[in-house]
Amino acid sequence: MPGLLRGVARTAVVAGTATAVSNRVSRRQQGRWAAQQGYQEPPPQPVSSAQPQQAAAPADDMGSTLDQLKQLGELKAQGVLTEAEFEEQKRRLLG
Repeated sequence: MPGLLRGVARTAVVAGTATAVSNRVSRRQQGRWAAQQGYQEPPPQPVSSAQPQQAAAPADDMGSTLDQLKQLGELKAQGVLTEAEFEEQKRRLLG
C-alpha cells in the first residue's frame, strides 16, 4: 500500500506541476497578445442548449484519462513507478 500511495502522490505532483506551467504559459501568451496593437479577445461562444455540453463531457473525460495514462507511462519510463505500481494505477484509471 505505501508504494501505491507514493505513486499516487507522485502522479498528483506531476499533474499539478504540469497544470501550473501550462497556466503560466497561457498567461504570458495572453499578455503578449494584449500588448500587440489591434489584438481583440474573441467573444465567448454562446451556449444554446444543454445537449452539446453533455456530449462534450465524455470526450473531456477520455482526454483526461489519456493524459493521465501518458503521465503514468512517462513516470514508469523515468523509473519513478515500478511495473506493479504502473499496472495498479492504469487499472484504477481504466476502471
